[in-house]
This record gives sequence, structure tokens and C-alpha cells, in this order.
Amino acid sequence: MNHRAEATLINFVLYGVMALSLLFFYVPIFTLIAFSFQEGRYLTLPFEGFSLKWYGELFRNTAALNALRNSTIIAFFATIAATSIGLLAAIAAVRYSFRGKTLFQAISGAPLAFPQLLLGIVLLLWFSVLGRWFGFSTGLVTAVIGHIVYITPFAMVIVAVQVYNLDPLLEDAARDCGASTWEVYRYVTLPLLWPGIFSAGIFAFLLSWGNFYITYSLAGSTRTVPTFIFSGIAVGSSPLYPAIATIVFIPGMLLVAIAARVRRSQNTL
Repeated sequence: MNHRAEATLINFVLYGVMALSLLFFYVPIFTLIAFSFQEGRYLTLPFEGFSLKWYGELFRNTAALNALRNSTIIAFFATIAATSIGLLAAIAAVRYSFRGKTLFQAISGAPLAFPQLLLGIVLLLWFSVLGRWFGFSTGLVTAVIGHIVYITPFAMVIVAVQVYNLDPLLEDAARDCGASTWEVYRYVTLPLLWPGIFSAGIFAFLLSWGNFYITYSLAGSTRTVPTFIFSGIAVGSSPLYPAIATIVFIPGMLLVAIAARVRRSQNTL
């Protein structure tokens, strides 16, 4: 077999595997989106007709709107906190040398390998004990704290890649020009790290928004989008749930596309 035929075969296999992977991933998603336009009340085939009525029903459903609001609140505050902590931890882990640095890196990344279900149960145990001591119950606040614990390591890893690729000579040049430490961070370091920070924030928001296990364990009676869908599917299927999943999925894809564009624009500078 000559080199040209070998390269053609390799490309065929690689593109074929990629196409099958995308097909395996996106067919269920597009099937879900299609079901959201079904006119009938139940998720059955063949369709009884196509209609937008379930989207109208979604925006008239108080429980669904409350779930959307709660998911947004939790994801917003968890993203701000996790991205800020992840930024500081990434700078410390990459740019500074200190005693116990290896242990710090290991502990910081440990939640990445910890199953969400077990993490949610452990946090629920702690909040149950603390709740009895200080007189509070699980709800939005405990869910936000649980999400921060879970998504901060992801934000840290994403920002750390950007910190690692940052040329320290640029910061040294700013110092040589008389900039203070704060001015170096404000005008040099943070702008250069912005694509990584923004990408970490988008990823953290999506992780928090779609999280089920930790939310189910720590949100108490508060319903978010994942727990609302789960509780609804548990008692019966309806196109209302594909509709709310579609409403969540499309903005999520747009956020991912925006994050990718920001990173590409930075790389072209």
C-alpha cells in the first residue's frame, strides 16, 4: 500500500469515527427537540402533529418558570465564586513556589475525580449536621455552596492552561516601566488571562446549570431545571419537558460558541 492510499484510509477511518461519534451524541438531542414540537400530550411515535403549544404552556407553567429562575440564580453565583477562586488558585499553582505546592495541587483537583453523587451525599451529611447546630435547612444557599465545591477545580484547570501559556516577560516589562504589582495584574495579567477566565466562567455556568446530583442532594424543596424535569418524567412523559430542555440547550450551545470565538480571537492577536 502506497503512502497516498494509506493516508486516504486513515482519513476515512478518522472521519468515519468522528461522524459516528457526532451522530451518536446529537441524534438523541435532536430527537428531544423534535418531540418538543409534538402536538399530542404524550411522547409517542408517530407524531400526532406539529405545534408550538408546549412552549406556550411552558411559559404559563409557574413551576417551570420558578425552576428556570432557581437554576439561573444558583449558576450565576456559583460561577462568579468558582471562577474567582479558580483564577487565584491557578495563579498560585502555576506561578508561585511554596511549601506544600504539590499537596495543594492534588487537593485542589481532587473533586474532579470524586463522583458527583457521593459528593452530594457527603455535603448533605455536613449540612445536615451544621443545620441542626445553627438552625438552617438546605435550599438555594447550600446548593450554591455545593456547586462551588464541585465546579471550582474545573475552572482552575481551564484558567491554569492560560496562566501557563502567559509569557512572564510581559509582566516584567510592565514592572520595568514603573507599574506597581496591582497595575501589572490589572492592565497586563488579567487582560491576557481573560479568554481563559471567560471560558472557565462559561464552562462553570453550564456545569452548574445542568447539575442534577448535587442539586438534588442540597437544594431541599427548591426545584431547578434538572430536578423539575426529573420529577416530571418520574410521574409521566409530556412534550413540556423536551420543550424546557430545548430552551436550556440552545442558549448553552450559543455560550460555548461565544467562548470558542473569544479564545480564537485571542490566539490571532
